[in-house]
Amino acid sequence: MSWENNIHRVVPYVPGEQPTGEGIIKLNTNENPYPPAPGVEKALRDMADDYAIMRKYPDPEAGMLVRALSDYYNVPDESIFVGVGSDDVLAMSFLTFFDSDKPLLFPDITYSFYEVWADLFRIPHKQIPLRGDFTIDPEAYMQMNGGIVIANPNAPTSLYLDIPAIESIIAANLDSVVIVDEAYIDFGGESALPLIKRYDNLLVVRTFSKSRSMAGARVGMAFGSPRLISYLKDVKFSINSYTMSHDVIRMGAASAALSDKEYFEDVVERIIATRTDAAARLRDMGFKVLDSSTNFLFVTHPDHRAGDIYSALKERRIYVRYFNRPRIDDHLRITIGTPEEMESLYAALKEIFDA
Repeated sequence: MSWENNIHRVVPYVPGEQPTGEGIIKLNTNENPYPPAPGVEKALRDMADDYAIMRKYPDPEAGMLVRALSDYYNVPDESIFVGVGSDDVLAMSFLTFFDSDKPLLFPDITYSFYEVWADLFRIPHKQIPLRGDFTIDPEAYMQMNGGIVIANPNAPTSLYLDIPAIESIIAANLDSVVIVDEAYIDFGGESALPLIKRYDNLLVVRTFSKSRSMAGARVGMAFGSPRLISYLKDVKFSINSYTMSHDVIRMGAASAALSDKEYFEDVVERIIATRTDAAARLRDMGFKVLDSSTNFLFVTHPDHRAGDIYSALKERRIYVRYFNRPRIDDHLRITIGTPEEMESLYAALKEIFDA
């Protein structure tokens, strides 16, 4: 048993449940309820017939996708990094930029993977409490630190911090790398991406998993100054130059998704419309619903325990996310599904409350 003394033990990230079977309504992992752009399917079919691409190593620079991202976001190639979903990009960023005796700062209620990576890479860290209304206090980040990570809009709270407040944090911490994780930015709010031209310590991270309906493809990217990106690439190429998201099939699918702006905007608008209706419907049922800038709602009910609602919905094969954690154990996170899926949710909630 002595070999266990040398194991690096961490408390792992716990993802949302992935149930299988018929008749399940899955509103617990913030997946997009609509399919990817039609061009994605065509790109996958076209490339799937070319088996020869499987015998060669992929382009380590992911040139096809980087060029597509450069054109879409009007950002130079040298300011773009891609990886296996934003989780891969973020993990690589933690490993690259946070090598200080000073603590890494991030909110106490946020994407729980941040704490896992900090523990895994032995990064000293300090969790900054959100205000009582779950908003981020920019002033709390004006302290000694070895880096800052902020999800904007934040998860699981769904709240957005405006750009002047984000910029105040970046400008006050020019000696630290500030990561703004924008996994949900397409559903509400203004992106911090333009700020990379003014601040060489800013890294903006995005993903294809949410608004692009490509969670299964695992495509993520980061934007920053050429110097920041070069450091990220140095670490990546020291670990594994040929990560899966760089293969031609995935890059082609992601590029196809970027090319269909009309479909993308239509899907986002549909989700926002359903979100607006869902917030109103749930408030009518007595829920307190935070003003969401994401593809999910963060809710609590004064008369019903969140854990009980979660369990009762699960019995009816409807899955929402329950976090049994301090400060939010009376809340549920509900992903926005199709209008039909949401109607099933409302009917189930009414049945539960009337029981």
